[in-house]
Amino acid sequence: MNPSSKVLLSRRELLRRCGCGFGYLALTSLLADAARTVLAAEANPLVPKPTHFSPRAKRVIFLFMHGGPSQVDTFDPKPLLIRDNGKLVPPDKTSGLLTPNSKLLAPHWEFHKRGQSGLEISDLFPELAKRADHLCLVRSMHTEGQDHGQAVLNLHTGSGRQVRPSMGSWVVYGLGTDNQNLPGFVTISPPAINGGPQNYGSAFLPAVYQGTPIGSDNTPLSQAQIRHIKNPKLSPEMQRQQLDLLQEINRDHLKTAQLDSQLEGVIESYELAFRMQTEVPKLTDLTTESKATLDLYGIGGGPTENFGRQCLLARRFAQHGVRFIQVNHAFKWDQHQNLKQDLERNVREVDQPIAALLHDLESLGLLADTLVLWGGEFGRTPTAQGNADGRDHNPHGFTMWMAGGGVKGGFAYGATDDYGYRAVENKVHMHDLHATLLHLLGLDHTRLTYRYAGRDFRLTDVHGNVAKGILS
Repeated sequence: MNPSSKVLLSRRELLRRCGCGFGYLALTSLLADAARTVLAAEANPLVPKPTHFSPRAKRVIFLFMHGGPSQVDTFDPKPLLIRDNGKLVPPDKTSGLLTPNSKLLAPHWEFHKRGQSGLEISDLFPELAKRADHLCLVRSMHTEGQDHGQAVLNLHTGSGRQVRPSMGSWVVYGLGTDNQNLPGFVTISPPAINGGPQNYGSAFLPAVYQGTPIGSDNTPLSQAQIRHIKNPKLSPEMQRQQLDLLQEINRDHLKTAQLDSQLEGVIESYELAFRMQTEVPKLTDLTTESKATLDLYGIGGGPTENFGRQCLLARRFAQHGVRFIQVNHAFKWDQHQNLKQDLERNVREVDQPIAALLHDLESLGLLADTLVLWGGEFGRTPTAQGNADGRDHNPHGFTMWMAGGGVKGGFAYGATDDYGYRAVENKVHMHDLHATLLHLLGLDHTRLTYRYAGRDFRLTDVHGNVAKGILS
């Protein structure tokens, strides 16, 4: 082409010839944005991260009932179980799973339709039943693990045999958190048994994603606190100077080591602990709440005192940007005997606080983007055990429920068989529950991976399907 020649181009031809250049400009901008996101995450791994798609929920409150609540006494009505109370299990119903010659045990409480939805809930939960139109009952849960240890780890980590990151750790790893002065993952009164710290640990994920425990299941929450949250001797300015010196030494060691996940976790945890001093003491001080709110949760004495404090504290953490909050009821749901007496005691402790939490979240405009999850590691058998007033472990069919955060309210999903023993319709495995929870948070469980020891790991391992039928 002669450079001196003059060529007249139409606007359409000009845009066609320059189209590639415009594309490069757009690509440069996108890559710059991505680079800024990566650099920010490297500088602070708790910064908010983009989701894979539009989320239904921003945070999770998990109400863990340790021991395995009985589904047929609470949320899964079985008329045939009432009709056949005291009879031997029919041979065609055992299938090698239920013990032959065991007798069926009817629930001690009646079920009634609740709310506008007509969702059937037992009389055992009078306060929660008033919130029936918020509940999404998943009546077809099943899992692995006949014993508590394996089943509890399956629930919390997706694996009952290997040390794996907890689901709270995976959530914060995937999303970061909205308040840099607080942990992304808090567990209130966590259990010391059946996995203990593994239930809120980060395993091979960076240590900054592990859960921060407040108290334990054998300590009243009124006496519990995050340890060493205040320094009575040094001012914040003096502490900052000491920490800067210590962090400089740590980072020098890290340069030498080049790769040391434990040391990286120490550096991040020190920074987070320093920032927490400014916010945690005020946040955990429930005396700033009104008497009406304390009464709503049952705080002020009586059986609801401790769990009421846990639920109210969970609401406050949710308000202040914590991504995953777990509330643990003590290991009291393992009713091999004294079912009626002990189950009534358990529900007296949790019913009012849970109903209050749902009401409070809704009144504050938080329920719509907060996913509340309730349940235990497995359910119970429909047959009698012990003194003929108990039930054995049952991982083959049980109920968990969700509320808020993108699930259908006043809705029951899936079903167990005639006696409530095995999930038979729209079955939801624990891996499916995890996949669904991540989906509601805007995360694709197949893409949320972490490379460790030469392979990609994820919460759902190589399993899991989203239970799309419960999505609103």
